[in-house]
Amino acid sequence: MIKIFNNKLSRINFLILLGILTYLFIEVSYDSQVSGIKKATPSVVNIHTGVSAMAKSSGYLKESMTAGSGIILSRDGYIITNLHLIANQQNIRVELDGGQFFSATLVGADARSDLAVIKIDVANDLVPMQIANSASIEIGDEVIAIGNAFALGKTFTSGIVSATGRDYGNPYLELIQTDAAINPGNSGGALINKQGNLIGMNTKIYSQTGSYAGIGFALPAKKLIDLSSEIIKYGSVKRSWIGDFRVKPVRLYINQQLTLGLEIMELKNFGPIVNQGQISTGAIIISINDGEGTWKRLTEVLGSSFPGDEIALQVLEGQSVRSLKLVTEAS
Repeated sequence: MIKIFNNKLSRINFLILLGILTYLFIEVSYDSQVSGIKKATPSVVNIHTGVSAMAKSSGYLKESMTAGSGIILSRDGYIITNLHLIANQQNIRVELDGGQFFSATLVGADARSDLAVIKIDVANDLVPMQIANSASIEIGDEVIAIGNAFALGKTFTSGIVSATGRDYGNPYLELIQTDAAINPGNSGGALINKQGNLIGMNTKIYSQTGSYAGIGFALPAKKLIDLSSEIIKYGSVKRSWIGDFRVKPVRLYINQQLTLGLEIMELKNFGPIVNQGQISTGAIIISINDGEGTWKRLTEVLGSSFPGDEIALQVLEGQSVRSLKLVTEAS
C-alpha cells in the first residue's frame, strides 16, 4: 500500500484544505445561482387577468381575477405567456418587477403550443430575457423556475432538467421536464439556467391535485422564439398539419433489417393523413421524408415545413409497403 501521509500534521492539513475547497465550491455555486436570479428577475412579469360581470345580488360590476406570469421578449413591450392564462379574458394587466402596472393587448396566440403574445405600451426601456442555447440543455442541468406562484408574488424554485423531448402525443411540443416546483401562478413564467438565461417557459404540471407533484414542463426557448416571431409577424402560427392521431413506437424487421416505425393507434379526424393517404388504424409509418419513422423525425419535418408543402411517407399495411405524398394543410 502506498503511504500518502507521512505524519498526523499532513493529514490535518489535507483535511483543512479539503474543507476550504468544499466551502469555496459551495459559495461559488451559490453565488452563481444568485447572480443568475438577479439577472433574469427584471425580465419576468406578473400577469393579472379578469372577467367583468354584473353581480345579481348587488348590481355592482364584479371582476373575477386570476394570476400568472410572463416573460419580456423585447424592449418595446412584447411579452410571452400561456394562452390558457389569458384566453377569454377581458382585462389583462402586467405588473413589472418594479411594481408598475400596464394594461396589455393580445397580439396573437397558438393554441397547439399554449403560447400567447401580448403587448404593453412602454418607452423602449424594458429588459428582455436573454436566451440560452436550447441545443446545449442536458438532463441533470440545474435550473430555476420563476413565477407568481399562488399569486404570492415573484417566487423562485430550483431543480434539474429531468427529461427533454416530452410531447404527450402532440407533435408540436418538445417539452422540457423539470422537478423545480411549479404551481398555479407559475404559468407563463421562466425556466432559466444558473447563468440567468432562458431555457423554457413553464407551461404545465403533472399532478392529481393541481399543485406541485415533482413533475413540471416548459416549452423550450428556441420554439418560443420561433413561434412568437411568427405570431408577431402574422398574428398566428402558419403551421403544417397532416391530422391529429395517436401512435405507438414499434421496432420490426423488414427484409431482415431492423426498422423503427409509428403504428397508428387512433385517428381523431379526417386530415390529410386520412383524406389523401387513406391510412387506417393498424398501419405503420416506417419512413418520413426518407428518414426514420420516429416521432422525433415527424416533429422535425412538421416543424420545418409550411402549409402546402409535401411530406413523403412509407407505410407498412399488412405485408406490403406503399409510398405516398401528403400535401400539408394549415393547422
